[in-house]
Amino acid sequence: MMLRYALTSIRHRKGGFLGAFIALMCAAALITACGTLLETGLRGRIAPERYAAAPLIVSADQNVHQTTVEKKKGRTKVKHKAKPVAERAWLPESTLQTVRAVPGVKSATPELTFPARALVPTGPSSAADAASRTAGSQGELRPDTASASYGHSWDSAALTPFELTQGHAPSATHDLVVDQGLATRAHLALGDRLMVQSTQSPRAYTVTGIAAPADGGRLRQQTSLFFSTAEATRLADRPGQITVIGVTPETGIAPAQLAEALHKALSGSSTQASTAQASTGDARGPVEFLDAAGARVKLVSLGGAIGGTALFVALFVVVGTFALSIQQRHRELALLRAIAATPQQMRRLIGREALLVGIVAGVLGSLAGLPLGAWLHDRFVAMGAVPATLERAVSVFPMAAAVTATLLAAWAAARISAHRISRIRPAEAMAEASVERRPARGRIVAGLATLVAGAVLVAVLSVLRTESASTPVTFLSVVVLSVALSLLGPVVVRAAAALLSGPLATGGPGGRLATANLRGNAARMAAAATPLALLIGMTCTVLFVQPTLADAARAQTRDGIRADWVLTAQGPGVPGEAARRVRATPGVAAATEIVHSSVRVGLDKYAAQGVTPGGLSRTWNPDVTSGSIDRFSADNATEARSAAVSQLAADQLGLHPGSRLSLTLGDGTPATLTVAAVYARGLGFGDITLPHDLLARHMNNPLASAVLISLDQSGPSVTHSELVSSVREFQGISVLTRSSASGIQADKQQSNAEGNYLAMGLVLAFTAIAVVNTLAMSVSERVREFAMLRLAGATRRQILRMLRIEGLAVLLIAAVLGSGISLAVLVAFSIGMTGAAAPSVVPIGYATVIGVAALLALVATALPGRLALKPRPVEAATARQ
Repeated sequence: MMLRYALTSIRHRKGGFLGAFIALMCAAALITACGTLLETGLRGRIAPERYAAAPLIVSADQNVHQTTVEKKKGRTKVKHKAKPVAERAWLPESTLQTVRAVPGVKSATPELTFPARALVPTGPSSAADAASRTAGSQGELRPDTASASYGHSWDSAALTPFELTQGHAPSATHDLVVDQGLATRAHLALGDRLMVQSTQSPRAYTVTGIAAPADGGRLRQQTSLFFSTAEATRLADRPGQITVIGVTPETGIAPAQLAEALHKALSGSSTQASTAQASTGDARGPVEFLDAAGARVKLVSLGGAIGGTALFVALFVVVGTFALSIQQRHRELALLRAIAATPQQMRRLIGREALLVGIVAGVLGSLAGLPLGAWLHDRFVAMGAVPATLERAVSVFPMAAAVTATLLAAWAAARISAHRISRIRPAEAMAEASVERRPARGRIVAGLATLVAGAVLVAVLSVLRTESASTPVTFLSVVVLSVALSLLGPVVVRAAAALLSGPLATGGPGGRLATANLRGNAARMAAAATPLALLIGMTCTVLFVQPTLADAARAQTRDGIRADWVLTAQGPGVPGEAARRVRATPGVAAATEIVHSSVRVGLDKYAAQGVTPGGLSRTWNPDVTSGSIDRFSADNATEARSAAVSQLAADQLGLHPGSRLSLTLGDGTPATLTVAAVYARGLGFGDITLPHDLLARHMNNPLASAVLISLDQSGPSVTHSELVSSVREFQGISVLTRSSASGIQADKQQSNAEGNYLAMGLVLAFTAIAVVNTLAMSVSERVREFAMLRLAGATRRQILRMLRIEGLAVLLIAAVLGSGISLAVLVAFSIGMTGAAAPSVVPIGYATVIGVAALLALVATALPGRLALKPRPVEAATARQ
């Protein structure tokens, strides 16, 4: 019976349920899209390219491991944790002999992989241009950025396999074989001279061959350059080490069987090879594409966080939508209570209505979420946040999760919204149906408790000093404070109406009617203001969190750079030879090379920079709080190796000058250093500063990201043109002013901002839809009210003016509350992350947010209002409710 009545209610009150349907459908679509991202992170395939022809790949372990032993109640529990390192870990060359000695191994091919990028002429190029190029006529060159580019020894070409289509293999130092893709893009032919920037100074090579995979295709994700064995060894600059080993088993030996034998042999080795691992099948892909393997974690955390936020916002919005729908049906529901419907029957009726709406919305929304997820994945790939090598995974699980979550959200929203009407006495129900009810005491208590919880979160946020810890608390604080606002909404609206009564009265009859509506229908106005406040608060927080952090980092970098000039590169980096040329220029006092990576202390990850210690105090001022950077040692071969740490790292790790710091470098190599100094400008320069040679030697790309140049003021003056002349032979190197160095670290922190904006933008778009939805519902159900006003003498123009004034009042209330929530959260975030209550609010950005919110509010009230005024007043006033 209740199911039949629920179907009848939905059929006759389509407008009332349409709002909940749209909100739930959008939530299901967003959850499905985020679910596909999460599933891609968990199950997405990373197919091998360069190693496609090698059934097994032996590689170094790419993780840092930590084992802890806990004893509780007489029981011993052993926990093993692992975290990935930032750079590629290399194998000792002796591993090759161990692998070759394993029974069943037919061949074992060592591989060297290192950064190597072709420098091609700027502007349009043609075959005729290419034919005329010589080593002395290269002109202006730019890096070929069509894809990631790596150098290899030709001896490992069989791992793909690459085969020559033209020319011969490289044998001399200056010989080079390029892949077909690069040859086509750059119009290269045999005999052409090609400048290549690798780990050393740029060098011109002669194209002696063009190669392509044996199947006739091309590598989609990378460009391959092949050198002679001697030249590849020089460029890799890893004496006694190799990248991986490609293994082919004997005929009849299964790769999995041989992998197990290799694991046993490598585990029993007394060298560093004991950490090596053998990979087969799709497990070879993560070994080849380390960035794709790291992107898995990012997608899992991003998909889970955005999906969870979307579900929370959906529940928040749908509760408000159902509450507004129930308020509009209060007379009908009160009549049911008056004719002896029990509280259980009322809850069952409203719950089944919600489930019916939820199942249809969930199914349609989950279907719409699949193309949305595909678009979202493509956008992340286009922005570089997710590598294209990580293939998107699609299954029925995200859709099932979205439908289930939608049903639960609909059911929970209905139960929460129906709480009061189901518990009220039948006699009181009819009495309350004619006037708006005051908020229940329990609602106010719950609102105050939620407000206190939000205040606690804001207080906690003000002491969090890492971005990974503060980001989730930041957005959770906004949502919790918005929930508190929703619960306390009617009280807040009544208070605001009292404050606005004077200014609104100047609007004539429409203003007085709007004031009366704000006071008499506070719950309805609060239902419209709350999602609008959430939209403003969430949008402002998303927009201004990154600028707050970036501006603080940029200010610290600007204040900490003492250099007069900055050397930067358009390509992979500044070669060490360029820095040496600058140092040798008369009048240059110091030239500090900077490289950036990350290290792990235990399992905790810290941003690290490497700097050349000579003349460091002339180019760098990190605001030392204890110790001295003058003690920073360049001797990496003895125990005198020194490090400087930020105040944050010192507090977290319990360090001070003289302390021993044990860490794991980017490629998994352990190192122990002595802390020489503690500095305050960690946002601008990273948490750990190491000697340049120590850090660069364990990085994939050892080239400097910048070189800071300080001039000798007492010696001969050096002009900009003289510095440019000293590095003229290095293509893509620029000498910039001191002010350009202020963004070195800030730009790194902004690298993922676009991805965060895109992901949160979907939640904000969903919230904006909910705002329009709620406002339209609150206006469209007032047909009878508008008819009565017209019968009492009000004109259409006066009623529309009343609606505009109501909309502006709701907008003002929402703007004040949403801005207040965002400001409180941003101030707490700024205090925790930068040490100062100085959030960066971009005026034009804030004005745009308020302008968009105003447009949404006015459109969502004006259009439904005009439609509601179309029926004749007598017919609308006497129509069945």
